Amino acid sequence: MIIKVRNPIFAKYRFDVIVIASMLLLSSLLLLAAGIFKTEGSVAVVEIDGITVAEYPLNKNGEHSLNGGTNNLVIEDGAAYLNYSDCPDHTCERTGKIRYVGQTIVCLPNKVSITVKGNADDGVDFVS
Repeated sequence: MIIKVRNPIFAKYRFDVIVIASMLLLSSLLLLAAGIFKTEGSVAVVEIDGITVAEYPLNKNGEHSLNGGTNNLVIEDGAAYLNYSDCPDHTCERTGKIRYVGQTIVCLPNKVSITVKGNADDGVDFVS
């Protein structure tokens, strides 16, 4: 005679485990899809206090002073990054290089944001 013993702890949390495992699987698939379908942008759009002030092509290397010299934008090898900011925390400098559509660098104290966008004729981007 075989006696089945049910684990009462597993029976109590069985649905919780199923939900958590499903969410982990779904989020992993979404991250994989986002990584596969990301596209390189062509323009770095600079906004200061919510107003677009400049658009710089990512295929032309150069340095650009922003917001009266409070930030310095560098574009090289198809990527953009801030190498100088006079803000107290310098989080915007540590963001690193951005090159894919939808990536953004934000300097909150100086109200500066740089967003990578694609060509207008590319259609809808993945982030939209």
